Amino acid sequence: MTVPQVRDFIIIEEEDGEERQFAVDALFDVEDESYALLSSGDDLLLMRVEEEDGEQYLVGLDDPIERENILHAYEVAVESAPAE
Repeated sequence: MTVPQVRDFIIIEEEDGEERQFAVDALFDVEDESYALLSSGDDLLLMRVEEEDGEQYLVGLDDPIERENILHAYEVAVESAPAE
């Protein structure tokens, strides 16, 4: 029997005001920071999860080196402990 994978979805408003729905593929921590890996069709976003006054929000990563380092750390973690 195959159990369907349940995903959370969020709506992100882009700079031009357009709203897009993204699936939350992963939430993970690297060096005391939390990150969300989001997908929509062929698009993949990596965002930092920040908290202020008990509210969480997503912040884009502008630095391509930081983004590559975080994705590499995530890939290493997944390879060492793959989900069943």
